Amino acid sequence: MKDDRPVSESVGVYLRFRRVFGDGSSRSSDARKRAKREPGSSIPFGNGRDPEGLGSIVDALTTRLGWSSPLARSELLSSWADIAGAETAEHSSPVGIEDGVLTVHCDSTAWATQLRLMRVQVMNQIAVRYPDAGILSVRFDGPNAPSWKRGLRSIPGRGPRDTYG
Repeated sequence: MKDDRPVSESVGVYLRFRRVFGDGSSRSSDARKRAKREPGSSIPFGNGRDPEGLGSIVDALTTRLGWSSPLARSELLSSWADIAGAETAEHSSPVGIEDGVLTVHCDSTAWATQLRLMRVQVMNQIAVRYPDAGILSVRFDGPNAPSWKRGLRSIPGRGPRDTYG
């Protein structure tokens, strides 16, 4: 019988590591290959002993662990000025990414409207530079207007009307 309860984050990370790196009790094919000693395999500059750059090792590790998408998203958020342009970035800032939607907060409604008109260009820049980010659309929000809703238990209605006079 399978348990349908959600697992904690620490248990999820442990299970992912166990899936990627293998269980210590069972030997993987790589472990069996390493266990067999080939004559001359311990000599310097033998097979598998070539030095690699740190960047390529980190890239391989992030791809293997499935971290490329979150890293691409965070890199996209940090390089908003390169995507939108310096002047536009002064008046807008990315807030976050949720369900493939990048939310950008703008200083004024005029900037939000201008960025809505530039949506295709912004999406093209994101698709070219950060294809792993998984951005499906961009939402540009202007400044928040005051809400007429008062309290948690307010009821929906027509809202404020002119009742003076």
